[in-house]
Amino acid sequence: MNRIPILLCGNAAVFDGMVISTLSIVKHHAGPIDLFVFTMDLTDRDPAFRPVTGTQRDLLASVLQERNPGSRIRLVDCKAYYLETLDGAPNQNTQYTPYAFLRLFADRVPEMPPKLIYLDTDTVLCRDIAELWEQDLGRAEFGAARDYYGCRFFGINYLNSGVLLLNLPRIRETGLFRRALELCARKSVFLADQTALNRLAKQKKVLPRRFNEQHRRREDTVIRHFSMTILWFPRFRTRNIKPWQVDALHSTLGITEFDDILTQWQALTATHAKKENA
Repeated sequence: MNRIPILLCGNAAVFDGMVISTLSIVKHHAGPIDLFVFTMDLTDRDPAFRPVTGTQRDLLASVLQERNPGSRIRLVDCKAYYLETLDGAPNQNTQYTPYAFLRLFADRVPEMPPKLIYLDTDTVLCRDIAELWEQDLGRAEFGAARDYYGCRFFGINYLNSGVLLLNLPRIRETGLFRRALELCARKSVFLADQTALNRLAKQKKVLPRRFNEQHRRREDTVIRHFSMTILWFPRFRTRNIKPWQVDALHSTLGITEFDDILTQWQALTATHAKKENA
């Protein structure tokens, strides 16, 4: 069975999401996974910007290897890349943290596989990740599903970057990630990295909605993405409930179908916290 490489990015604050996503991946896929975790320490700017630690990496490794002993994990410190390209850039103080940019360093990190799945940490698998992996990109730099709101305001093929199927050789050839970083370093951009990818891609593949369902789970949904929701009535407001916010997931969204995964996550993180505090 082919190894499937998957990239997660973030800091310790979203580690719960990494665990939940990983648990959902192995629930539906029995084959070996190569998990890459990009992180960095920016506590000199914000005490909350702590990196994913070695012990947290080991917890993810145990989740992967309990399902398939051949699975592997690699923790990558991307701080040097970040400081080289985005230090002092105008897009760092938005609703998104600097960690949103880390996926744009995948073409620079040595020994990355040529084809790679990127997942936001607020995604949960509903079916086998292999269904996404088997999509043919051809000459496209990346494949992604349409953004639920963005395609209405920014063009029909404005894609959501929370789930990406990446063609790294083609990205290096076109310089997509480097050009996206240059744009984000030079000027303020709404939804910076996502918009930069959409604006600068020479060729992108529109994937079916089932690979990045941002609204509600359907029968064929492969990946449920808990991205921000806009509520129009009785007044305009936004709602941003994440998988690890279990009470809100139940009471506000009425979602219980992931409870088996969430129970596992709660048990794992409780055990991890005891070890950390011992």
